Amino acid sequence: MGAQTNAAPIIIKRKRVSGGDGHHGGAWKVAYADFVTAMMAFFMLMWLLNATTETQRKGLADYFSPTIPVNPVSGGGEGAFGGNNMFSEQTMVMDGSGAAKRHPMIARRARGSVGVNPDGGKKKSADFSTLEAQLLGRTGESMVSDKVLKHIVTRVTDEGLVVELFDTDDQPLFESGTGDPTPMMRALALLVARSSDLVTNAVAVEGHVRASPVVLVRDPSWDLSTARAQVVRQMLQDKGVAKPRLDRVTGHADRKLSSENPMAARNNRIEIIFLRNS
Repeated sequence: MGAQTNAAPIIIKRKRVSGGDGHHGGAWKVAYADFVTAMMAFFMLMWLLNATTETQRKGLADYFSPTIPVNPVSGGGEGAFGGNNMFSEQTMVMDGSGAAKRHPMIARRARGSVGVNPDGGKKKSADFSTLEAQLLGRTGESMVSDKVLKHIVTRVTDEGLVVELFDTDDQPLFESGTGDPTPMMRALALLVARSSDLVTNAVAVEGHVRASPVVLVRDPSWDLSTARAQVVRQMLQDKGVAKPRLDRVTGHADRKLSSENPMAARNNRIEIIFLRNS
């Protein structure tokens, strides 16, 4: 018989937990909401890229990019940034300056042109991308119809931006054999005149006509091409293009064909050239 003890017995009570069909948490809802927000931001970005011009996008990029004043002559200058003022907006880079003293320092010696205008601004190269996008209806706010766009072709040359306005087989720009513009030509002239405000370049107007199907005693193509160019020049002026910007008006008759077929309607065209600044 075992020894007697006064220790109380240890009782282990096991509790059964039931009801496992309760709430499991909402972490998946947070993840789904983040996904939807990201997709909405992505589609808004795609829409903004399509609705803005190259110039507007560059402006936005420049806004978020810090600009630091940089002087092409580094170190050792007498003034801050090599100029006369410590504030960047009042400091101009030297252009052929110096050589006024008997023994000028290196930073003050004349160096010739460094690509800066006398007023302190950098020279601007001709950029027709915004104007071209406006004429071709590539901007988000463009209201140019497809019927009008069928008559416009642009190209950039050494001379400048060439805007071709041409006949199609079913829609001429001038009444046959005359210099009287059709409603389509008037709509095109209005489009070009309004878009021309995006630049300040001089404008040249050139007229071209197709070859005649028969040999005539007197070739009317010279007078006809010149007359049509003059009509377009007058329409541009009437619709807001400043008279001093109209640099020249030329008629080329049928000497510069655009199509291999000399009598094709495509050869009836007006070329409006936004000339590069000299």
